[in-house]
Amino acid sequence: MPDTTQTSQLTLSKTRIQAGVWEGLLMADGVGNTQPRIEVIHLGKPLEGVEIKADGEMQNLWQLRVPIPAELLCDGVQTFAIRDARTGAALEHFTIVTGQPLEDDIRAEVDLLRAELDMLKKAFRRHCLEVLGR
Repeated sequence: MPDTTQTSQLTLSKTRIQAGVWEGLLMADGVGNTQPRIEVIHLGKPLEGVEIKADGEMQNLWQLRVPIPAELLCDGVQTFAIRDARTGAALEHFTIVTGQPLEDDIRAEVDLLRAELDMLKKAFRRHCLEVLGR
């Protein structure tokens, strides 16, 4: 089991999600060209099919591709954690939000925020009238 208290010498930057594949650039600090070991975890289980390909132009730079299995996408929020498999250090994560229930939740939250804002506006106006009326 990896030691999750260690820090990683790797830096990961997302480039895009396209056609169901999360893509990023992975850079290693220091010298040498040891290919990193990366794991992607979803609900405690590692994803299959993660690809790391060396960038032909630069040493210590790799292209990371993470296919997102369609069977993992369902209503709600799905979070995928990308880690250095050697140290267990978290490098990045991405979240996919889908489904009608979530849309309803967001609308309800916006309605609550509007109601609170209306209440604050009324209280502020009342306060201003009291201050100016003195």
